[in-house]
Amino acid sequence: MIHLKQYSIAQLKQLFAAGHIDESWLNELKSDNRKGVQKLIKQYERQRLQEQALEENFRRMSRYEQALYAKGCHYIAGIDEAGRGPLAGPVVASAVILPPDFKLLGLNDSKQLTEKVRNDYFTLIKQAAVSYGIAIIDNQTIDVINISEAANRAMYEAVDQLDPSPDHILIDAVPLHELPTTSDAITKGDQRSISIAAASILAKVTRDQLMKEIAENYPEYGFKSNMGYGTKQHLETLKERGVSPYHRRTFAPVRDAAK
Repeated sequence: MIHLKQYSIAQLKQLFAAGHIDESWLNELKSDNRKGVQKLIKQYERQRLQEQALEENFRRMSRYEQALYAKGCHYIAGIDEAGRGPLAGPVVASAVILPPDFKLLGLNDSKQLTEKVRNDYFTLIKQAAVSYGIAIIDNQTIDVINISEAANRAMYEAVDQLDPSPDHILIDAVPLHELPTTSDAITKGDQRSISIAAASILAKVTRDQLMKEIAENYPEYGFKSNMGYGTKQHLETLKERGVSPYHRRTFAPVRDAAK
């Protein structure tokens, strides 16, 4: 019988990486005085704690959905929008129906994720979703009907794209009164519901991609990094260059620069 203490650090590292270490092996390794082994154990235990925290957070964010499944709902949609506050570009909304067995540890409010993680999750969510809709309302329309109405219109249009139609809808913060089914508006919903969090990722990544495309023709405003928000550099460029065709002219800093 070969004891784990006879394994090299490199061999043990491979076992940890492959997930082949169980509790009995871990207990045996804890008596191994090699510094490299103790480092592997600490890394392993830290990773387990992180995974447990992600599991718990996902369970917490699934409570609304699980309660609705228990009441007999089959298709639960989450809705969120991106781009309410920027000075330029569209507002984008998404509606998503996730399957009951959906699991994506680390899912959260899109603003709390790195760009790479958001982009990875964007693909995974679209692949796994029962259905999703994405609606875009341009800046000219925002100027005509105001940003609140534009954001609401985008959310309604995103819901209209869903097939099958949802049994219930969870919305991030803003009540919508003309939905085709029952709904709940949840404060900080993108941090409390996996369906809303998924919608927030689809909306934000879509909008960020659009702003990067706009930046190709109007690089001086910094849209590639500021996504149309009023950063210092963006505001300075507005004063120096004036407004672009993608600016929201009814927003105060843009309106002032257009005079």
